[in-house]
Amino acid sequence: MVKIFTLWLRGRLIRRRSLNATRIVAASFGMIILAGALLLTLPIASRGGESAGFFTGLFTATSATCVTGLILVDTWTQWSWFGQGVILAMIQLGGLGFMTVITIASFALKRRIGLSERLVMVSTFNLNDLDGVVRLVRHALILTFTLEGVGAALLAVRFIPQFGLISGLWKAVFHAVSAFCNAGFDLLGGMGGAFCSLVPYQDDPLVLGVTAALIVMGGLGFFVWEEIWEKRRWRALSVYSRMVLLITAALLVLGCLFILAAEYENPATLGPMPLGEKVLNALFQSATVRTAGFDALGQAGLHDPAKAMSLLLMLIGGSSGSTAGGIKTATVGVLLLALRAGLTGREQVTLRGRAIPYDRVLSAMTLALVVLFLFLGASVLISAVEGLSYLDCAFEVASAMATVGLTAGVTTLLSPFSQALLIVLMYLGRVGILSFSIAFITRARRPAKIRYPEMNVMIG
Repeated sequence: MVKIFTLWLRGRLIRRRSLNATRIVAASFGMIILAGALLLTLPIASRGGESAGFFTGLFTATSATCVTGLILVDTWTQWSWFGQGVILAMIQLGGLGFMTVITIASFALKRRIGLSERLVMVSTFNLNDLDGVVRLVRHALILTFTLEGVGAALLAVRFIPQFGLISGLWKAVFHAVSAFCNAGFDLLGGMGGAFCSLVPYQDDPLVLGVTAALIVMGGLGFFVWEEIWEKRRWRALSVYSRMVLLITAALLVLGCLFILAAEYENPATLGPMPLGEKVLNALFQSATVRTAGFDALGQAGLHDPAKAMSLLLMLIGGSSGSTAGGIKTATVGVLLLALRAGLTGREQVTLRGRAIPYDRVLSAMTLALVVLFLFLGASVLISAVEGLSYLDCAFEVASAMATVGLTAGVTTLLSPFSQALLIVLMYLGRVGILSFSIAFITRARRPAKIRYPEMNVMIG
């Protein structure tokens, strides 16, 4: 009886912590979005001194907080300095997680981090336990601000001569934060026209290179960076970190090669460019399409195969515990390993002499199927409601769900119903998947009280 009571109590406590952590994460994002929407609705937030309207503010606030990048109005031409500052703050809060930013105050005040705060940190960074979580968060904050600062300094080399000291420095800081947080918001509408993104810099290795580097580094995950800093040798890294790095590199290279081949002669994208510029833009597309949302090619001009590949890369996204969205690289890695085990008739899913627990494999399959069903359902619904191409609608849905922010040019053409659906998808893509992961990480597997007889089911 004592053992049974202990197991029951342990399960109740873990489930309660999981629920509380999930609620805190979901509520914190919701509060940021609502506050940001109200601030962006103020007349002072718009250049013309007239309110942009609550719906536009809500869409923009959701996109910024969920580090997506889909927009209804151009960021530079619509929003004032105040509005841009609000958007930048939401990007930073959304990228790091609200509770992580609250932790900065605790560090500054030298206040002890409580157990509940540690649990939320674990949840925010998708960690497995509390061991070393405060150190990880501290290092994550240092890494974030350092890389954003370096990126801003490098971008300032290009922007200050073009836009002047104040405006150039502001653009450099804004784009560095937006790139590292994988948000995709830009302030270049005054240079190349509304919604131009990085198209004016197609031939600029500095801007595209720095932006792509920040995107990739922000999407690796803070746990991986912590191991790289501590171990500093490939062989000393954990199997997980090596898997993340290898999958990331493979996706970048394979995506670049596919886009280069598919768009090589497309007059609307890579066609007119010299070879070096083609490679640069294909590599940038492969990096940005996985979760960032900066556009240097013009997604509406892509051929269907390139759109389909971009869509797939969007859904994969970045890595766990990062600023990126998607189902995550490690999840895809586990699914591929499970496929290999199934094809070769193995009972265990293994990698380099280590077995991946069955519950992790099941969690990866569950997450992937939930995302797939939601993606297919929303894509079909928007296509049916709007009467637009399914591929273009699927592109927008994948961009919203995976918090990417790239658009095939139809976001502003959608009805309020479909735009509201994109708001929900952006929130679910950032907060829903994160909360889903928290539930699997903190949930205790209860032993079955009843063992049912097995039955045979025909497969295939």
